[in-house]
Amino acid sequence: MSILVTGGAGYVGSHTVIALLEEKDVDIIVVDNLSNAYRGDGVKKPEPLLRIEEMTDRHIHFYDIDIRDRNGLDKIFDNHKIDCVIHFAALKAVGESVQKPLEYYQANISGTCTLLESMRAHNVYKLVYSSSCTVYGDPQRLPLDENHPTGGGITNPYGKTKYFCEEIMKDLCSSDQNWKIVSLRYFNPVGAHISGRIGEDPTGPPNNLMPYISQVAVGRLQELQVFGSDYPTVDGTGVRDYVHVVDLADGHLRAAKLFHDQSFRGFHAVNLGTGQGQSVLQLVSSFERVSGRRVPYRVVGRRAGDVAANYADVTLARTLLGWKATRSLDQMCEDTWRWQEKNPRGYRD
Repeated sequence: MSILVTGGAGYVGSHTVIALLEEKDVDIIVVDNLSNAYRGDGVKKPEPLLRIEEMTDRHIHFYDIDIRDRNGLDKIFDNHKIDCVIHFAALKAVGESVQKPLEYYQANISGTCTLLESMRAHNVYKLVYSSSCTVYGDPQRLPLDENHPTGGGITNPYGKTKYFCEEIMKDLCSSDQNWKIVSLRYFNPVGAHISGRIGEDPTGPPNNLMPYISQVAVGRLQELQVFGSDYPTVDGTGVRDYVHVVDLADGHLRAAKLFHDQSFRGFHAVNLGTGQGQSVLQLVSSFERVSGRRVPYRVVGRRAGDVAANYADVTLARTLLGWKATRSLDQMCEDTWRWQEKNPRGYRD
């Protein structure tokens, strides 16, 4: 199989690429504009892909283009006989999306439409989409299952872009039965590859909790800011369903294997999470325990776009994909710390 991975040099994308390369007879083509991935000066490929090639002794085709570049995408489809696409490429910071909504709508929605157009023009109809639990908005009930309403009460533009893209994909599947799309609504990716060689490396200040914690622990940041302590949760801090990035990568592999079934058709949304919620302070406590480092924190006001709690019902992932998250919260923290300790400045070390 030849698989095109958009955003394959990013955090979840790179972990999925290494998981794909561990399969036999899989050719990987990565497209990434490096908006959230590091590449050294004078080097053709981003650092995470170079490390993956070293670890797997496999070659990765890489194209430095933006998915809004239709001509660039068409050339890739012309050059490679692509069987399916795994689509990660997007801007992804909830808080930033509130400040820069137009940039998020342009990159995430326009980019996805351009990709789908290029796929259709080259008769490639199989897509695994990187979606998000943010499509559910402020939860009406917990745990969140795939039948929970989407689109209503979404608190940030990032979540809206994921919702709109899903709606576009549903309409596309309704209009043409050739399409096979699995939208993976995952919750909060954390952790790193067990080797400590690839992990989450934000290009700017961390927008997600785990890299923020690990950068404080390694001394890059002075303290953690906890956004709000007055939520109706176990300790007043926000509760999320944290899932190990390697478990997530396995979910993408299992989703792509659904395409081998000739009867599989249409749009399918699937949650990927552990099914359990953990608060900010519970995550801090676990990280301090496994790392042996203190993580000083300061409580500040709530962050625009955040909800009090969300966590997944993962029944469908088990039945449709045969998938279950296997790594504990302590293991997520342990693998994150191994990555951060080995790479204090991320991929720049």
